[in-house]
Amino acid sequence: MSVRKPSRIFRRKPNQLAFLDDLEQSASKKRTLPTASIVVLALVAGLLGGILGGDATKGLISSGVNLVSSTSTIERSPDSVAGIAARVLPSVVSIETMSTDGGGSGSGFVIDPNGYLLTNNHVVADAMTIKVILNDGREYVAKILGRDQSYDLAVLKIKATGLKALQFGDSSKVEVGDAVIAFGSPLGLSGTVTQGIISAKNRPVTAGDSNSATSFISALQTDAAINPGNSGGPLVDATGAVIGVNSAIASLGSSLGSQSGSIGLGFAIPINQARKTADQLIKDGKATYPVIGVAVDMNFTSGGALIAKTATSIMAGGPAAKAGLRPGDLITAIDGIKIGSPEELIVEIRTHNVGDEVAITYLRGKQSGTAKLILIAGK
Repeated sequence: MSVRKPSRIFRRKPNQLAFLDDLEQSASKKRTLPTASIVVLALVAGLLGGILGGDATKGLISSGVNLVSSTSTIERSPDSVAGIAARVLPSVVSIETMSTDGGGSGSGFVIDPNGYLLTNNHVVADAMTIKVILNDGREYVAKILGRDQSYDLAVLKIKATGLKALQFGDSSKVEVGDAVIAFGSPLGLSGTVTQGIISAKNRPVTAGDSNSATSFISALQTDAAINPGNSGGPLVDATGAVIGVNSAIASLGSSLGSQSGSIGLGFAIPINQARKTADQLIKDGKATYPVIGVAVDMNFTSGGALIAKTATSIMAGGPAAKAGLRPGDLITAIDGIKIGSPEELIVEIRTHNVGDEVAITYLRGKQSGTAKLILIAGK
């Protein structure tokens, strides 16, 4: 699924005009009240007139009416949405960038008290300057420690200490239907909180702002409202632990030059992958991703992933070459998991680690075969 970053669009509900028409027609009709009702109304009016007319200068309060303010308080459980928001929001940041093409915005969150922040690569990829605004309003200039387009992640550093870092959860234990909360700055509205559930897992998507995006993600899908500016913000579970990094949304398309906003199809990078990539970016300034050493035909849409029919589609000395794969072979499964498209192949491979052994099922003509190979680091 290819996704892109939409803008706001406002649509009138199909039944809105009809509803307003009904109100107008109802208001225009003459209504009559039963005689008994008129008498009751007259009595009430007369009674009020007697009260108010007694001495108009005294007012209601001096006539013995006391206005009492409520002193009760609302108790919010630490595990409520409000309780989780109170704990998480201090660690969420807004990001403003300037590039040769203009300004941009996004979100991020604190992963280490000493000023380390995690966000999306596409938020800062073209930035000449990066400004980070903490939830308490403090502003800092940030530098990029490392970024990786393959997983659409970046680590920023600001000169601050004593920050509150968020707790990482375990995205492998997330189940469809689990409650989640998304944080960020959609359309520049910092400190925004939205609630939803996990709608699906292991959803293969490509993310980024350009048509040539090459960020392939085995994403968590959520119906929590996510809009432009939420990119890079945390998706947390019912305990407040981060289980994903908001990265992309699906769109119905554009209208009048604008792109639509959230339609309940948001996608987040699982935190297990994000944490591994962030560790590599902090340590080395770059991250690695696993490959099998083939080039696939991205235009092939007949099911499976077709190794391109070119002389250079198999990396010399790479895992696929050693396993005996050839140009034109159709990869249909990895470790028994069905592969339905080139994107699904790339995403499934990137859920593994460099050095893992995988079993590739493929078709060569009408003949089925299986090959085992060791994943290596891509360049």
